[in-house]
Amino acid sequence: MEEDEIRKREVFNKYLELSAKDVKEFFNDHSKFEFIKCPACNSGDIKKAFSKNSFFYDECEKCNTVFVNPRPPLKSLNKFYSDSPSTTFWINEFFLPVAEIRREKIFKPRAEFISDFIGFKENLLIGDVGAGFGLFLEEFRKLNSKCKLTAIEPSVEMAEICKSKGLDVINTLLEQFDFIERKFDLLTSFELFEHLHNPEGFLRKIYDLLNNGGFFIFTTLNGLGFDIQLLWEKSKSISPPHHLNFFNPWSIKILLQRIGFQIVEISTPGKLDWNIIEGGLKNENIFPGRFFNTVSKYGSKEAKTDLQKWIADNNFSSHMRVVVKKNIRS
Repeated sequence: MEEDEIRKREVFNKYLELSAKDVKEFFNDHSKFEFIKCPACNSGDIKKAFSKNSFFYDECEKCNTVFVNPRPPLKSLNKFYSDSPSTTFWINEFFLPVAEIRREKIFKPRAEFISDFIGFKENLLIGDVGAGFGLFLEEFRKLNSKCKLTAIEPSVEMAEICKSKGLDVINTLLEQFDFIERKFDLLTSFELFEHLHNPEGFLRKIYDLLNNGGFFIFTTLNGLGFDIQLLWEKSKSISPPHHLNFFNPWSIKILLQRIGFQIVEISTPGKLDWNIIEGGLKNENIFPGRFFNTVSKYGSKEAKTDLQKWIADNNFSSHMRVVVKKNIRS
């Protein structure tokens, strides 16, 4: 898999340009922004990292979590995601043209991993938080049709799309989901955690909604990942107001254990770190340093494949996958 297969470079760049313009309209009043402590370890021992699009990022001195600080109000973020021109562009021009490719390259393998993880079981209640177009649930249904699948999706338009695919839909933000008597055996969330205004509050809600022994599986960005560390503020993954939180395999563990989750797996099975660096070098004059410039110029295909495998196997990919379990209480 290569980056250009799942997100066209020129379209992605246009999307980022539109987002930067939208910031001026939707986040022009910084007097309402709120300072926070580290969202992972709750430490106040933080330092300035960089600024981008008029947002400031701090880095925790203790756990190296990188996060937007001060935080914009949740109301402003919700309005941005529902009303901004860049959001419309993302849906119609960025995502939909590559949706079927992403289904094959991303959502199908994701569904296979989770289906293999839980095994063939009937009548499990499974919810996907931020289900979007329902691609993951569609693929999972093909593998395990006996489970009860629910899309938890705040967007009215996307919720209707999920309904049209025969999925049970809860049209709300997870944080506003008040049917605590409805307990899930498995909850999933993909590429959402980095957007959250209040990660700890989100995880506590997840914990409450799970049955004892239930699992939560999610993916997010790793702030200590290869391409993010090399490019830092120039990384396209750092694109406020979208990505507010950059946890890492060590800091996310701190937060999850504080809430009460049992860690099953924290891994970084990413495949695109080197491809992102080399693509930026060849197409956008991004210079990642003399050594990696040399790798791009003289490294064999096998060497680059081995480099990516090392990055992923040693928890240094920017794509992070987390599997946790709600402890069974006596």
